Amino acid sequence: MVKNMTEGNPLKLILEFSFPLLLGNLFQQTYNVVDSAIVGRTLGADALGAVGSTASVQFLVLGFCIGICSGFAIPVAQRFGAGDLRGMRRDIFHSDVLTAVCALILTVVCSIFCGNILHLLQVPDNIFEDSYRYLLVIFLGIPFTLLYNLLSSMLRAVGDSRAPFLFLAFSAFLNILLDFFCILVLKMGCAGAAAATVISQAVSGVLCLLFIRKKVPTLQLEAEDRQFRADRAVRLFAMGAPMGLQYSITAIGSMVMQASVNALGSIYVSGFTAGMKIKQFALGPFDAVATGVSTFSGQNYGAGEEARVRKGIRIGVTICVIYAVLMGILMIIGGRVGSLLFVSADEGAVLDAAAQYLRCIGFMLWLLAFLNVCRMSTQALGFSGRAIFSGVVEMFARVGVCLLAAPHFGWNAICWADQAAWISASCYIVPTCIWCIGTMRRRRGKPADLHQEVD
Repeated sequence: MVKNMTEGNPLKLILEFSFPLLLGNLFQQTYNVVDSAIVGRTLGADALGAVGSTASVQFLVLGFCIGICSGFAIPVAQRFGAGDLRGMRRDIFHSDVLTAVCALILTVVCSIFCGNILHLLQVPDNIFEDSYRYLLVIFLGIPFTLLYNLLSSMLRAVGDSRAPFLFLAFSAFLNILLDFFCILVLKMGCAGAAAATVISQAVSGVLCLLFIRKKVPTLQLEAEDRQFRADRAVRLFAMGAPMGLQYSITAIGSMVMQASVNALGSIYVSGFTAGMKIKQFALGPFDAVATGVSTFSGQNYGAGEEARVRKGIRIGVTICVIYAVLMGILMIIGGRVGSLLFVSADEGAVLDAAAQYLRCIGFMLWLLAFLNVCRMSTQALGFSGRAIFSGVVEMFARVGVCLLAAPHFGWNAICWADQAAWISASCYIVPTCIWCIGTMRRRRGKPADLHQEVD
């Protein structure tokens, strides 16, 4: 359902928009958890480590895919808020073309260099083969990842977060069923877990496409909208690429972190994998609320409503801080118990490593309330370059801890690398976001300056 967020109670609008996103994130993380649980419980701790050893490079590549799709949706949300539906549909067409090109390039390059990437990550020899098979299948599924994320981003840009959630929920249940089938029946091992994920992603993407064609005339393109213009494509790519690069730059730090963990041996790789799965599950609400605030900010920027943008960001930060405190306590107290989802009770060393990692995360989780909401709002206001720099700051902080402290303090340093990155990035992005909102006064009456119509 298309929803205009430039009118009405901001808290209600953000919560109504964010709730389906939250459920979608929870479903997505649930099938990620089930995926890892099935691998760890049926194939063993080494297989779990094989899947986990590829997490950072998946974040690098798939994060870029998610980022560019979210970036392409920014002008769509702004034009929708400004009532420029003709320009909005032209932006959608050019986004489709750019996404198809990115899908082709990323799939070919990543598949060819899959083995080299794993060597760069220092994946232990005893899990290398399983890691390679898993990652290659994930790379071959990049087009389906882009399909779902582009279409769901467009739906959210016009205020519909419910439909993408329903399709994602369906694919989550499908993924669980396919996990059991591919791993336990077909005996495909780690590659089976990846195949289940790719097939499920493809189904959710196709469902989004069919839904738009039948139910969302606002997003349906006409013949006059399908006229390719290089200057418009360049302008759109300039919006999408920085957001994709932000994810990727952040992921570079995660890759260095993963390499540092891999160098510590398979016990810490498995412990890190279990801890990361729980952390990713816990981060879902931050992403949901931040996306809700981002869409709210984008539409209200298009309408020139500075006061509503400020209020929306304050509401988003408050919601996330309350959640962070509660979830942080759970991670501190129950991290070891939660890790039993992925590792059997007799793997004591692995459980200890996972529990320590989660305790350290729990103490500083509240930082993400400021980092995520302010960064995504900065992007929604059209300052993608400033938002990407927060990713650069985050990367350098995480890399610095891993390269300088990990050789001396080992696992203890790894457990505090994320927090160092969050602190550094927050110190930059929070005042930057405040400054970006202030620029709306100077642009009042001409909110589309960054996205002028191309005739």
